[in-house]
Amino acid sequence: MNIGIIGSGTMGSGIAQVAATSGCKVKLYDTNQAALDKAKAALEKILNRLIEKERINAAEKNRIQDNITYVNHLKDLADSNLTIEAIIENLDIKKKVFSELESYVADDCIIASNTSSLSIASIAASLNKPERCVGIHFFNPAPLMQLVEVIPAIQTSKEVLEITIQTIKDWKKVVAVAKDTPGFIVNRVARPFYGEALRIYEEGLADFATIDHSLKSLGGFRMGPFELMDFIGNDVNYTVTETVFTAFYFDPRYKPSFTQKRFAEAGYLGRKSGKGYYDYDENGRKIERTPISSSAVETSISETIFNRVLVMLINEAADALFLNIASAEDIDNAMTKGVNYPKGLLAWADEKGIDWCVSKLDELYKEYHEDRYRCSPLLRKLNREDRTFF
Repeated sequence: MNIGIIGSGTMGSGIAQVAATSGCKVKLYDTNQAALDKAKAALEKILNRLIEKERINAAEKNRIQDNITYVNHLKDLADSNLTIEAIIENLDIKKKVFSELESYVADDCIIASNTSSLSIASIAASLNKPERCVGIHFFNPAPLMQLVEVIPAIQTSKEVLEITIQTIKDWKKVVAVAKDTPGFIVNRVARPFYGEALRIYEEGLADFATIDHSLKSLGGFRMGPFELMDFIGNDVNYTVTETVFTAFYFDPRYKPSFTQKRFAEAGYLGRKSGKGYYDYDENGRKIERTPISSSAVETSISETIFNRVLVMLINEAADALFLNIASAEDIDNAMTKGVNYPKGLLAWADEKGIDWCVSKLDELYKEYHEDRYRCSPLLRKLNREDRTFF
């Protein structure tokens, strides 16, 4: 299968590596020759590390490299069976690229976008054959992260969807099929992990490090929300939040935080800038603060923080299922394999008890009287019927 990748940044290069490793012939396109050279050098370094770790041998390295050609003319992708765009999150730019690309490729070439939050239907509308368009959302780093969200637009043909799903499975990835709604599964369901943590901080309940400690120690999350926002970049994370908030007609559940906005405006972006919610050394390693007092974090405060963030995540996952964004299995797979959550949120809800979830949400709503804390109708229904998600 011939694969065209548009954009040689971290994501585009990662997708190219995945496809080439699976035996596809890949053309990696970028207008910037320096960017292509950088991508080629980065792949050399990655493959050498894999050899050192005895994950691959020299012959496998050569095979992968030989499967990738670096090109700087869009028409060089003319023989592609599938093209995946991984460029800037700007709808107008994506539409322009897709429209030009369609003039070069065959009628049966699938044209896909790796967008994390933009409308696939809107992107597809730029094509003369919109039924060939689909969303294929990888997670960073693409070679390591198991999950890929596949998002059919309302125009996407059944055949294109089936071919896409099988192709991604052939690349040894776990597929979660999502409805074409803002944030798809992961970037929608994960919003409270950041948003509620920021809200807790703004209320003065705890500092960044205490909130992170609570989620990691009680919940088993690999990174706390503030560590993760610093890793992603406060500019990137804030933009996604703002995009989802606007796309959902300003639903208060997705309301951005002034704290994160100010950090982004100040250039406190996280690891890449050396300063965010934490400080980082020249190698990007976090400089530990003394977050937690000698008495450790009081158990009651930690539990309050953890329970509040968890129940908001569960509520978002339940609402995604209620609105048919994806199946229960795909929602839980998306969160465990896309963002490394320790458990699927719907399975977690079953474990905690549906009645516990409803009670916690009602407590929050009673305290704040904000629509942000409204309980999903599906949770209420399951609670009435004494049923669980699985």
